[in-house]
Amino acid sequence: MISSPMARGLRVCALLGLALATGWSTAASAAGPMATGGPTSQPIGHYDFCKTSPAECSIHPGNLAPATMTGALWRKILSVNARVNNAVKPISDIDIYGKDEVWAYPVRGVGDCEDYVLEKRRELNRLGVSYANLLMTVVRKPDGEGHAVLTVRTSKGDYVLDNLDGKVRSWDRTGYRFLKRQAIDNTGRWVSIRDGQQVLVGAVQ
Repeated sequence: MISSPMARGLRVCALLGLALATGWSTAASAAGPMATGGPTSQPIGHYDFCKTSPAECSIHPGNLAPATMTGALWRKILSVNARVNNAVKPISDIDIYGKDEVWAYPVRGVGDCEDYVLEKRRELNRLGVSYANLLMTVVRKPDGEGHAVLTVRTSKGDYVLDNLDGKVRSWDRTGYRFLKRQAIDNTGRWVSIRDGQQVLVGAVQ
């Protein structure tokens, strides 16, 4: 789940000019929540990650309400997205580990899309955001390639943090087709995005 290192590197470099907004009101209009379906298959990379890090995949958040959107939360989201995108160098799992689909924290400062997601999820949780609202999500890009992003559930809708895009967008403005994501009540379980919900509203810049 990675574009060519050169293309992804250029997009990450574009983040150098990113200016943090002062409040969530500067974002696109409220997205509304994704409509999820029933349980679905766990991505193989996440399955292997859970075998090596079982505590990460047995969390059952008590409060399942979306995070209340405030200016402070929006600034945390923008800051973490920019910081991780800038700190991690995009390299494929084949080049790092010699095999496909290794989901891991980018401890060596390199990783592919799932590794960015794991790190952003961890950092936002440390800043007080519940795992119920930090959901690893599998999408399909317009070119058909698989990709992983982080969905943040909020009272103003679901937003996507993406290593291929410096701007945090509402999920329905990404140009992606959303396939599945972690369940809000169990970090080891995944649910489908209802009907695959084709996202045709906007394109990734």
